[in-house]
Amino acid sequence: QVQLVESGGGLVQAGGSLRLSCAASGRTFSRYTMGWFRQAPGKEREFVAGVSGSGGTTNYADSVKGRFAISKDTAKNTVYLQMNSLKPEDTAVYYCAADGSRPYYVSRGSMQYDYWGQGTQVTVSS
Repeated sequence: QVQLVESGGGLVQAGGSLRLSCAASGRTFSRYTMGWFRQAPGKEREFVAGVSGSGGTTNYADSVKGRFAISKDTAKNTVYLQMNSLKPEDTAVYYCAADGSRPYYVSRGSMQYDYWGQGTQVTVSS
């Protein structure tokens, strides 16, 4: 079992920045692909960014390329999502997820991930 806890969400104006954190139980980052997903009210959950277990592969949704960056601190068992140039359409609940089946590959499909955090709200105002 892997437990994930997100933090760092909040309310920001368009153009601002936030950094989300996902703390994982145990030393999991070398064994799991870690991903960030988001879900806005009335919309489907969508992939945002992910990083492979080794850290050698990353994947980003087209809508956030050049604005968001995923990273991890192995010593802290924590993965981050740095969000810059935020837009109102980025408003959503952001979830951290872990995939232990294919740690060498970053999937964009939510069904590929085994464990999920509770989510953290990000609201971007105009």
